[in-house]
Amino acid sequence: MRKSIFILLILLISYSAFSRNLANDSLKQKLNSSLTNIYKEVMLRPGRVTVDSIAMNEREKSMELHTNLSLSYLPMRENTVLHIYDSVRYHLPQPQKKYHISVFSDGQEISHLIPNFFRTKQKDKNRMIAHRVEKPLVTNISSPVGDFDKGLQNNHIALWQSHGWYYEQKLGRWEWQRARIFQTVEDLYTQSYVLPFLAPMLENAGANVLMPRERDYNKTELIIDNDDVAGGNRSGHSGRYGDSHYGEIDGKERWRNTDSAGFANPKEIYRDGENPFRMGTARQIKTITRGEESLAEWCPDIPEKGKYGVYVSYQTVRNSTDDALYSVYHAGGRTDFRVNQQMGGGTWIFLGYFHFDEGNSHKITLTNRSSRAGRIVIADAVKIGGGMGNIARMPHPDGFEKENTKSSEKQVAKETLIPKINYSPETSGYPRYTEGARYWMQWAGVPDSVYNRTEGKNDYTDDYASRGAWVNWLAGGSPALPKEEGLNIPVDLAFAFHTDAGTFWGDTIVGTLGIYMTHFNDGVFENGRSRWASRDLSELVMEEIVSDIRREFEPEWTRRHLWNRSYAEARMPNVPTMLLELLSHQNFADMRYGLDPSFRFTVSRSIYKGMLRFLANQYNRPYVVQPLPVKEFSTRFCGDTEVELKWQPSPDPAEPSATPARYIVYTRLNGGGFDNGVMVKNNRYVASIQKDTVYSFKVVAVNDGGISFPSEILSVCRKTAQRGEALIVNGFTRVSAPFSFTTSQDSIAGFAGNVDNGVPYIADHHFIGHMHEFRRVIPWMDDDASGFGDSGANYETTAIAGNTFDYPFIHGQAFAKAGYSFVSSSVAAIENKSLSLNSYGIVDWILGKQREWSVARGAKPPRFKTFSQSTQEAITDYCNHGGNIIVSGAFVGTDLWDNPHASARDREWAQNTLRYKWRNNHGAVTGEVKAVASPFPSLHGNWSYYNTLNSESYVVEYPDAVEPADQNAFTVFRYSENNLSAGIIYKGEQYGTAILGFPIEAIKGAENRNKLVKGLVDALTD
Repeated sequence: MRKSIFILLILLISYSAFSRNLANDSLKQKLNSSLTNIYKEVMLRPGRVTVDSIAMNEREKSMELHTNLSLSYLPMRENTVLHIYDSVRYHLPQPQKKYHISVFSDGQEISHLIPNFFRTKQKDKNRMIAHRVEKPLVTNISSPVGDFDKGLQNNHIALWQSHGWYYEQKLGRWEWQRARIFQTVEDLYTQSYVLPFLAPMLENAGANVLMPRERDYNKTELIIDNDDVAGGNRSGHSGRYGDSHYGEIDGKERWRNTDSAGFANPKEIYRDGENPFRMGTARQIKTITRGEESLAEWCPDIPEKGKYGVYVSYQTVRNSTDDALYSVYHAGGRTDFRVNQQMGGGTWIFLGYFHFDEGNSHKITLTNRSSRAGRIVIADAVKIGGGMGNIARMPHPDGFEKENTKSSEKQVAKETLIPKINYSPETSGYPRYTEGARYWMQWAGVPDSVYNRTEGKNDYTDDYASRGAWVNWLAGGSPALPKEEGLNIPVDLAFAFHTDAGTFWGDTIVGTLGIYMTHFNDGVFENGRSRWASRDLSELVMEEIVSDIRREFEPEWTRRHLWNRSYAEARMPNVPTMLLELLSHQNFADMRYGLDPSFRFTVSRSIYKGMLRFLANQYNRPYVVQPLPVKEFSTRFCGDTEVELKWQPSPDPAEPSATPARYIVYTRLNGGGFDNGVMVKNNRYVASIQKDTVYSFKVVAVNDGGISFPSEILSVCRKTAQRGEALIVNGFTRVSAPFSFTTSQDSIAGFAGNVDNGVPYIADHHFIGHMHEFRRVIPWMDDDASGFGDSGANYETTAIAGNTFDYPFIHGQAFAKAGYSFVSSSVAAIENKSLSLNSYGIVDWILGKQREWSVARGAKPPRFKTFSQSTQEAITDYCNHGGNIIVSGAFVGTDLWDNPHASARDREWAQNTLRYKWRNNHGAVTGEVKAVASPFPSLHGNWSYYNTLNSESYVVEYPDAVEPADQNAFTVFRYSENNLSAGIIYKGEQYGTAILGFPIEAIKGAENRNKLVKGLVDALTD
């Protein structure tokens, strides 16, 4: 009997358990479906959320539900969490609906995944990491603005741009870490965001930005150091560039050698373990507050006029000063910096970019004058320019690692091979900016324990592993990492900018992925704060990027996952860190956007905004987003020696706080550099000028969050004996990716630079060569055979000139030579009637490579039309009032005739007002133009324009052939190779026009441009 009862109890228990399992399985299926729907609704992409386990406690009336990682990929907000809990509760049996429910993903209750920034209550204080910093590493004290207390003032950001040129030991060669594809390579491509856009935005907000790669594109590098001097007089020659030298002036205190080693550059190349910051000496002196100051001077002999980055170096010692005063004397004047030498000793510290004239008229100085006497100020080497790689590599003679391992892979056994060839040490042969972080670190004095973790056996691994370790070296000894040795720099966050691989067919976007790492060191940084701060950072940046791209460019842009994974660059830094995979450089649809400069500007601004919000929350302070560049910029004479500048702010619809409060106007004389600027409260400024000098101006907008990017540059000149006044209108506003195409069957696609190489912003340094594999079906086989998108390598170290937004200066020089005073204006000021053309006897209209252009598949309306309706009206009115107008541009006809967005009215206007018509859009190939017989004898000679990619001027692939459209219009120029009409002049009874199918600013040589402009002016006015 007892046995029967026992068996019955067992059966009842088993049945009950079986029933609960069935119920749980049914519940799981319902929850899987419901949570997956939420995932798809939020992520706008396929995916699946599954419930791994359900644990109920009937006694405590509670339930824990654990899902797979997919739920943690969601951008968690309070309403999202509420939606998830409501959905779970809805599917529970009635008795359990009132249970206390907890939903977990990635080991966290999902409300824990909400970033602090988006919480209205219960912020996680353990992930709020704020460092008290009274004086940052570097401060520009010549700027007319003070601190940006609602920006990134006193913040220090470690930032790097993915990979770089490296030595592959198993092949015995230098190579890229990624494939050459779609006319670029990731190793250079991510720099096209970081260097021209992201780093300046962060610095414009007040941050100090530190990088483990060279940030100056200039291939020239001058090292000026006390150890290069001759004898004991502390002056002499470096032996590298002419008369560059270091010198000292002793005042109340005297310079002497430091007790520890400093920088010296005794070698042409450097091998493993050689640290130039341990090969020489440095100089030190006590600070003073009054009395005769002492100076150290670094005097460069600049080999070529241009833009150079300036770095300084020093040592940090026990009593270092926190306000070392450096002065850079450059082509625009003098700029002063305060450097906190209590941090950052023993490496290169970047001050900024400056324009230097050729020769030895410039210098950098360091004084011992300080706010406190008796401290130590130290002078060591100064570095000017980026230079060429000087780290020599070869396969390790004791064996090198057979295979490279990715930063995210698990630990595997490493097999080494002994080299079978006797190799010699070999430098990269490439500019330093192309090289990976591992080589810059050696040149910058970083300990080899940071960058040489494989002991010279695998540079690939050393490169990615060194970046996170470098962050910790920077932060060591600071509040960010107090127990470690390092440079005492309180790094607030680290950011690794990458792009990913992966392909889809057609217009499908791969999109944006964020990576952070918390499952390390028990989820805390070395200072005890929560590593979940990295998720907050990653989420804020991801949110900005995806929302801005969808609004500005592509509504279907894909938001990928937010991974919590063990990538070295996300795991190793002991500060909040994000690894961004912005897009797939292997996917054509992504790169149609990715090669567009305006896309890169927007994405960089998104990242800056994400960092700004993250750090504002960390420091519990309000934030303001820096303004956008001003618009409708114009100049006009308002007196014999005065010029009025006017502009308008650019509202940011997505950022109400990005409103200017004031402005800075910068001035340049002739071809020099810009000064430090003057602050103005309103959007108008009157400048005094001297006659016969070309003045150039640019404007930035300012608010409590920072300063904007600069406006276009406008120039003016008042001639003593003027023939008249000219207005130069800059209608060349286009920046764009190269021409791209798809086909109806989608069998071929790609970028076709032979049609139009696009227009870089200022200059591109990521272009490697033209695409030559257009067949979509060709797969990647090797980085040397990358399949669809495979591209050449003949431009890898060449800067490709783009739109400098400085063409009124080039045109203005020619007008001044022709005896004309001139002012200049943006086309927007004409369109919005801020400036009238009718006050000027002659108007010069710059079109460059302006043409109506869509980004990628054209999800948003096209931009950059040559002649908008409002400009047509303004020009028509000007002509009716007896004006004379010169128009030059490569698409002056094509944009109105061979353009699906143009109208018959556009063409009628061109023929009836400007008196020209279009013949074709392939006017010439060779880049040669000649004057021909015409009623205008002032035009004679031959000219050449830039018809291939180069570093001096944007390329004109195919200029327009344009012809007369009136009996009083005549062809005055023809292309030399085929005699197609290259330019016409119309001279009627009321007004005159000169229309050129090639841009004036693309003509080679200033003298040739001067001759051309004078001939045109004489033809129209004589």
